[in-house]
Amino acid sequence: MSTTPKSEFTVQGIAASKGIAYGQVFLYLQSELEVPRYIVEPDKRVAEIARFEQALIVTRQQIARIQEQVTKNLGEAEALIFDAHQMVLEDQALIGETIRDFEKSGLNIETCFNAVAQRYIQAFAEIDDEYLRERAADIKDVAKRVLHVLMGQTAGSLTELVDKRIIVANDISPSEAAGIDRSAALGIVTDAGSRTSHAVIVARSMKIPAVVGVEDLTTKLKDGDWLMVDGYDGVVIVNPTEQTLFRYGKIQKIKQSFESQLMTANELPAETLDGVAVTLRANIEKPDEVALVKHYRASGVGLYRTEFLFLSAAKVPTEEQQYAAYREIVAGLAPAPVTIRTLDVGGDKPLPGDPELIGPEANPFLGFRAIRMCLENPELFKNQLRAILRASAHGTVELMYPMISGPEELDRANLLLTEARAELKERGQAYDEKMRVGTMIEIPSAAIAGDVLAEKSDFFSIGTNDLIQYLLAIDRGNSRIAHLYDPTHPAVLRTLKLIVDTGHARGLKVSVCGEMAGDALYAPLLLGLGVDELSMTPTLVPSVRYLVRVMKMSDARALAVEALKQTDAKKTHALAEAFYNERMKIA
Repeated sequence: MSTTPKSEFTVQGIAASKGIAYGQVFLYLQSELEVPRYIVEPDKRVAEIARFEQALIVTRQQIARIQEQVTKNLGEAEALIFDAHQMVLEDQALIGETIRDFEKSGLNIETCFNAVAQRYIQAFAEIDDEYLRERAADIKDVAKRVLHVLMGQTAGSLTELVDKRIIVANDISPSEAAGIDRSAALGIVTDAGSRTSHAVIVARSMKIPAVVGVEDLTTKLKDGDWLMVDGYDGVVIVNPTEQTLFRYGKIQKIKQSFESQLMTANELPAETLDGVAVTLRANIEKPDEVALVKHYRASGVGLYRTEFLFLSAAKVPTEEQQYAAYREIVAGLAPAPVTIRTLDVGGDKPLPGDPELIGPEANPFLGFRAIRMCLENPELFKNQLRAILRASAHGTVELMYPMISGPEELDRANLLLTEARAELKERGQAYDEKMRVGTMIEIPSAAIAGDVLAEKSDFFSIGTNDLIQYLLAIDRGNSRIAHLYDPTHPAVLRTLKLIVDTGHARGLKVSVCGEMAGDALYAPLLLGLGVDELSMTPTLVPSVRYLVRVMKMSDARALAVEALKQTDAKKTHALAEAFYNERMKIA
């Protein structure tokens, strides 16, 4: 009796780890924990708290073993994921809140801990920043482990994977990802997740393709189905036909050749065909990313986001803790420059170490965030300024302030910087007295008042992410209007041109450190508008470098002239796309 062949169908997700894989599905379905709920007798409540404390100890031991395993199998950089897990287990706010809830309600510790953890998970999950949103996965993973220990259960794992298969799951937690056997996993596909999820980090380190955000795919598959995973374009093809397999075989060869040529070209200078050198720098968040900056040959760091040091800590880091982190980056990259952005919390980034410092706001993106919060908390701000100044003694440091809306804020920030310098001089601690201090231009008022700010700045750095959001009054996190967020909008290009011209008229370097800079489609447009430096995620440097090397700066300037004439963003996008396609023809 013959069987009817299954029909091919395609789903679109987010390309997360490059490569193409073909194989059978290993469907990994995680069941939700059923947490018991009951009242604990008063005479047993001391023992209940002790049970909770013991569960935290056991969970720490489990995670330490996983970290050791990951270090052995994947390397130290990948194992750093679990430092965040240990921090969750040592978070006195989370632990204290659980015990207070227990003492108040008398409910069993599993119920109290689960309720508190869910509140934390929800708070992080609602953050607009992709990296921080993924940190909800840290808390979720740790909470699940603690609950398993409290309930005397064993957590599920992916160690069951023995044959070569493509893992398909709703999502994969860090500790689950750590259990994946590299020799058995062909690829990873998840319903949820983003480019910064832990499953993706592991997939990249294992050099296997991954696609995330393919909604509800787990409900349409069963073990043994066949998948083609395209980690370049974020496509997953279920039960592909022979014609599809043949086509993807050819695509894979072309893509591998493309990647190889990009990396070969990345060894060469970023210089246009008509001899103009372009500076390509990197955006980083943690000291361990110094290795990536070097590997992808970025010319230093154009944006070090210091808030991640604050957001990953149970308490606001001290001056010494900040100095140690900044020094590690600066010394590790010396003599290449490192541009350090002062604390940018608030908006979509709460401050876990001191949640009361900012507090809830009706409209946080227009609220008490970044430089506004720092100016109202001068001691906290000066701790950071002194730490940055001290790090400047170990290499080349540039400091820049975020969210400056006008000259008054810049004056107040510089006054505190002067005080910080005087305090270090009094202590006898070294710093670079010629450290350059710049302004981030990411608010329309700063762009319009750029001539005034330029008189008080050593350089400008354009944060295109927020600038576009504020110019067009668009919340990128709102799915109903996110499509309106358009870098080629006439107002955006005209504002960028205004900022560049204003900075150059006063002899200032103007860089871009937003997402536009790392997009090879928009990079020529930015360079044509006169931008001096581009700073991006380290892995994006090779593609932008390649495009720089196959174009003329005179052509990029002509592209910018034509783009500024357009009144329709679609036409501008088409011009940029044509420019890109004509040059990105890797043989």
